[in-house]
Amino acid sequence: MSISVSIVEDDPEVRASLAKLIGGSPGYRCVSQHASAENALLEIPRVNPDVTLMDINLPGLNGVECVRRLKPMLPATQIIMLTVYQNTEHIFNALAAGATGYLLKQTPPAQLLSAIRDVHAGGSPMSSHIARKIVQSFQQPEPVVRNAEPLSLSPREAEVLDLLAKGYLYKEIADSMKVTYATVHTHVRHIYEKLHVRSRTEAVAMHLGQARPALPSP
Repeated sequence: MSISVSIVEDDPEVRASLAKLIGGSPGYRCVSQHASAENALLEIPRVNPDVTLMDINLPGLNGVECVRRLKPMLPATQIIMLTVYQNTEHIFNALAAGATGYLLKQTPPAQLLSAIRDVHAGGSPMSSHIARKIVQSFQQPEPVVRNAEPLSLSPREAEVLDLLAKGYLYKEIADSMKVTYATVHTHVRHIYEKLHVRSRTEAVAMHLGQARPALPSP
C-alpha cells in the first residue's frame, strides 16, 4: 500500500512542489495540503495520514505547537519537521513535542522520499547536519568554576567543607570552629544536599575540583 502524506507549509510554491513530488512518486500519495497550523489541526485528523511533513515557521500557531497538539489526536501519524532552521533549540523542541524526524528543506527529493518511507517503517530520519548538532549537544563539557567556593554554600558550610578536604574529623572540626559535634553534622548534611552528593569523598572531590588554582595564561 502507498504511504499517505499530509503537508503543512505556508509557502505556496514549496507546498505545491512537495505535493507534486509525493503525488507523482510510486508508493506515495499526498492526501492533504495546509497553509497554516490552524487549518492542519482541523483537517489532518479527518484524513489520518501515515506521515505529515511540518514546517516550523508558520503564520499564527508555529509548527512545533501544531505538532504538540496534533500528536495526541493522531499518535500513529509520524511527523517530520521540514525546515530551514538548524537551531538546536528548535530541533529539541520539535522532537519533544512529538516529531520523529527533522530534515532541512534543501534535502534532495530522493532523500526526502526515502525519509518518509524510513519514518513510516519506524526510523527517525535526520539530515547529517542535524544529527551532528544533536551529537554535539551531548558532548558539551561541563563548565569548571575556578578560584571559587560553591556558590550555594554558606560561609560556615564552606569552612566545614574546607576542613573536611584537609582530612579533619568531625570532632576536630567542631573544636576548630568552636561549635558542637551536632552542629558540624548538620552543616555536613546541608553540604551534601546542596552539592547533590552522598559521601564525604564526593563532596571533597567536588571541592578540590572547583578550588584548584587557575592555569597561568600562556
